[in-house]
Amino acid sequence: MTDVEVAAEVAGAAAAALLQLRADGQRTGRALGDAGDAAAQAAISGLLAARRPGDAVFSEEAVDDPARLSADRVWIVDPLDGTREYGEERPDWAVHVALWADGDLTAAAVALPALGEVLVTDPAPVVPPSGSGRLRIAVSRTRPPVAADAAAAALDAELVPMGSAGYKVTAVVRGEVDAYVHAGGMYQWDSAAPVAVARAAGLTAVRLDGSPLHYNGADPYLPDLVVCRPELADRLLEAVAGER
Repeated sequence: MTDVEVAAEVAGAAAAALLQLRADGQRTGRALGDAGDAAAQAAISGLLAARRPGDAVFSEEAVDDPARLSADRVWIVDPLDGTREYGEERPDWAVHVALWADGDLTAAAVALPALGEVLVTDPAPVVPPSGSGRLRIAVSRTRPPVAADAAAAALDAELVPMGSAGYKVTAVVRGEVDAYVHAGGMYQWDSAAPVAVARAAGLTAVRLDGSPLHYNGADPYLPDLVVCRPELADRLLEAVAGER
């Protein structure tokens, strides 16, 4: 299997476990979210151990092993991105599986279980043409950043609250919105897989100051992110400069 095929299989396995757990109806709310985190982590760790036993794994739901810092291949995963949304039985949550190899993201899959979709880096998704209406910018539904207000004002755009980070990035990929602006806190596993998919699709994905996003760093914190159609990048980044 190729690395992309492994990423898709692993993300799909976690998605299936999460959907089954929710369908069982034995838990709700926070208890469902906690159980989902554990079930998805078990599915991912077990399958990666079988498919790529020599690779390191860097996961939100597992103890960080410093050995990954000297490894050539590291899977960066978020077993359940959007635990709150999953527990509330909303659709806007995701599963992230990305491979970092030799200094960059090289393969990834993002499962959107509630939509029955898995987006991968190869073949890359085709971003639909931009519509003729008002531009739309995805933001956190619980913590919309000031930077997003600045972007909306500069582009005369509508802010669209959504759940998980992965769902918001893939909303740009899928053409549901034109951009996603985040500031104020995020970790490498929150963005690695969706950023890899967005880049493969030809979108711009950078820090708020326009600098590159780096992964498999010693500090898991990677607090801000802009993903957008490339033709919007210059105006959007100018608008959010200094808003980190």
